[in-house]
Amino acid sequence: MPFEVHHTPAKGKDGKNIVYVRPAMRDKLTMQGLEDFCSRNYGLRFGELGRAFDVFLRAAGEVMAMGYRIDTPIGSFAPRLMLTREITDPDDVSPRDIRFNGVEYNPGKHWNEALEQWNNGFRRIDNANTQELLANKDRLVEVLRTCLERYNGYVTVHLFARHSGLTYYSARKQLNEWTESDPPLLLKTRRGQEFIYTEI
Repeated sequence: MPFEVHHTPAKGKDGKNIVYVRPAMRDKLTMQGLEDFCSRNYGLRFGELGRAFDVFLRAAGEVMAMGYRIDTPIGSFAPRLMLTREITDPDDVSPRDIRFNGVEYNPGKHWNEALEQWNNGFRRIDNANTQELLANKDRLVEVLRTCLERYNGYVTVHLFARHSGLTYYSARKQLNEWTESDPPLLLKTRRGQEFIYTEI
């Protein structure tokens, strides 16, 4: 498994920033990419996996709405509820005081078993020092300008991370910093499941 080493903001006993390791992620694999992979390597016809997920989502939603927890080979799923206001007396809770608050997911041990059978050790991938990249503001502004020109006046966290060499977290932090600077360089707008950053 390829891994990268990054610094955290926390200082160690020697006064230097503590490091952490994480898998060296390639670009995100889409459902279509996973379908292609399963078709090539596991004999599934293209579309079978997607159809199975579609049916699972519909069926799981229906049975969880009936109050069931679902245990599967990829983990357990359960509806999560919350109160809309602070209540101290259990007898005061009515159905209109409750709202759906997402799905609780517990991956279980099967993921570990699935990964361990393929993992033969670790291989370091050299990655840029995020702190050095963040410290070079002139270069980051230059990368931002390049992205804005290339992508018709907007950039996403994913695109900025790819062009700057920053991690996704650091790229998002830097872009958000530019939206809050005085004066702000960027405007942040939600588009579907992600945010886009446009020049002001």
